[in-house]
Amino acid sequence: MKYEKINLEDYILTGEGGTALSYDSKDGKRLLKLFNKGYDMGSVEREFGVNMTVFQMGLPTPRPFRLVTDGERFGTEYELIRNKRSFTRIISQEPEQLEPLSRLFARLAKELHTKQADTAKLPDEREFYKAGIMAIESLTDAQRDKVLTRLYNLPSATTCLHGDLHIGNIITDGARNLWIDVGEFGYGAPQWDLSMLYYATNFIGPERADNIFHLTPDTLKKHWLLFAKEYFGTENEDEIHAIERSLMPYALIKVIFSWGKITGGKTPMTDGLAAMIDTI
Repeated sequence: MKYEKINLEDYILTGEGGTALSYDSKDGKRLLKLFNKGYDMGSVEREFGVNMTVFQMGLPTPRPFRLVTDGERFGTEYELIRNKRSFTRIISQEPEQLEPLSRLFARLAKELHTKQADTAKLPDEREFYKAGIMAIESLTDAQRDKVLTRLYNLPSATTCLHGDLHIGNIITDGARNLWIDVGEFGYGAPQWDLSMLYYATNFIGPERADNIFHLTPDTLKKHWLLFAKEYFGTENEDEIHAIERSLMPYALIKVIFSWGKITGGKTPMTDGLAAMIDTI
């Protein structure tokens, strides 16, 4: 892929993340995401390619423009959404918006989960998790076989998945609601996205809840319940609890995958994680 050379004097630094810096172009039209020096170019290109595919499918997301470099670092340029706010930021500033935005988010997620994906260009969610689990060296052969058997016994589908579904990954400019952070977009059963949201809203501490969502754990649990009622079309909390139990195999596989990714796959397994595998 071709990287176009840019001059950083044409941009204003606006934010700093774990792997990249973000800039706004001085003409107010583009957002630059410039990855740290030494960051894997393949990952930059894969993320940009997925963003382009999602945009070309007609899904509401900021338009990707080009791959760029300042001569040392590599990055991507996207449409700059003016006056944007994430749904989580709105809720943190206007608590009365919790219910309407949680329910709107559920409708948008359900709409996303009914759209057919471009399976030639997007990854199968199960293959994504398989690759990560295969890379965890500290799993025994029996543990790996058990996790992969459970993985492939779960339903498959060819409809869209966000890959990192939570209410902080949708923004609005007042006229449009746009999906962001779509680098892990793929296809598969909606339960993968739903289990991600369920786990992130019900099993998170105060510090992470504030850092990631600008919300409290209690507010996130309320958000999940409102989301679930709207998404599944029921106000019966017993029915929702049954649905939550059905999401656990997906959530457990995600936890195992994430643990391997964070530790590099070589750290000795904890007793808790081993017990988790036994319950799959």
